[in-house]
Amino acid sequence: MLHPSYSDLMAVVNSEVEDGEAPVVNSRYSIVLATAKRARQLISGSEPLTITRDKKPLAVAIDELYKGELKITSKDEEDEEETGEQDS
Repeated sequence: MLHPSYSDLMAVVNSEVEDGEAPVVNSRYSIVLATAKRARQLISGSEPLTITRDKKPLAVAIDELYKGELKITSKDEEDEEETGEQDS
């Protein structure tokens, strides 16, 4: 079983959200998608963002998320970043 729990991960991800703002993550599904995407990046050869004793890509991705090295962004934020980069 992998630790930390989903609720711990959701608390870490939403910790930077100010009062009155919508949380970044509302469900376990968002956590699963983000960690699976990062695990695929690690499998493809990306370097880990944190040092961990685990070798499995999913465990590394969860650890990165829990330590705050990995941020979850919404689809709208990704589109804004891509548009901003192209305008520069």
